[in-house]
Amino acid sequence: MSTTARVPKAALTGFQARLLKAVVRRKVGRVPESLEVMWNHPRVLKDMAKFGGRTEKWGRLDEDLGTFAVMTAAAQIGCGFCLDVNYFAAHSRGLDVAEAREVPRWRDSTVFTSLERRVMECAEAMTSSPPAVTDELSAALLEALGPDRLIELTGRIGYLNLAARSNVALGISSEHFAESCGLPPMEVRTTGRTATAR
Repeated sequence: MSTTARVPKAALTGFQARLLKAVVRRKVGRVPESLEVMWNHPRVLKDMAKFGGRTEKWGRLDEDLGTFAVMTAAAQIGCGFCLDVNYFAAHSRGLDVAEAREVPRWRDSTVFTSLERRVMECAEAMTSSPPAVTDELSAALLEALGPDRLIELTGRIGYLNLAARSNVALGISSEHFAESCGLPPMEVRTTGRTATAR
């Protein structure tokens, strides 16, 4: 990890740890150091990972829209780990990585459709404290997506907020997954300035 986590690592030992390492290696190619931090409380790690995995299987929302939404929330929170992993996942699933790279600066970018912009606006509004989703934005998304996809969108953004805020609070940072597939680092917005997720 780029910075020191605020909680010491725990050894990934035992049958459950070996199983977890095998699953994670299959998904991202290696075992992130952040698992050792979270292994201090295996139940929390497993429950959060299980829920995160389930959000990826809901499947009614267009995959690009879901990815852009969670990356927008991650950028707003400043979670380099979340941006890095989602950028790597976008590349692995064959999504448009040129567009994915533009997510942290979506307001200034010209590559997004009006629907993609509304989805990212919703992600930012939900991630704000307090949440700032307007009736107008919600109505526009309801018309464009339908109720089921809008619910899935808000669920995915909500889960990302849980994961990203937990990572930032625990000092879990980027582990360079994107670099392992030849992708350059992404920018992360952190408290009004732009940093690079390396």
